[in-house]
Amino acid sequence: MQAADAGAGGAAGGAESQDREGGHGLHGGAGAATAAAGGAPRVTRAQHAPGPGGDATSTARRPESRLHIFVLSVPFPSPLEAEIAHGSLTPDAEPHRGAVRKELTVIGSVLAVRWKAEDSRLLRISIINFLDQLSLVMRTMQCFGPPVSR
Repeated sequence: MQAADAGAGGAAGGAESQDREGGHGLHGGAGAATAAAGGAPRVTRAQHAPGPGGDATSTARRPESRLHIFVLSVPFPSPLEAEIAHGSLTPDAEPHRGAVRKELTVIGSVLAVRWKAEDSRLLRISIINFLDQLSLVMRTMQCFGPPVSR
């Protein structure tokens, strides 16, 4: 318990702790001698340096360049509907063209979307915006019914 007291406020005892402990104070008195002689081991607390979110690991150094990849497959009832969705969603260019790359392809009746980004925040924003646009396209296609091929 003395080790914890020393870390929490060793200067609070002042002259009284020096007199009680033989002039050594809390840091080198009877408590330290007991721990050195094989008594209870002295426990030191690890320093905690919380980051912005209160997490100590957030202060660790990030890798220089880490590529994040996210792939989404959206099935449609027919290849024609997948092509319509592809045509509706392709013209929207990424606002952060250099930071986020988005590729749309149609494979049968599946619209496949692949994102690549080094910044996870920008990747998340791009995915959320795409899902909003996809939702609008799908609701519009449902309002008009299945497409008729000519």
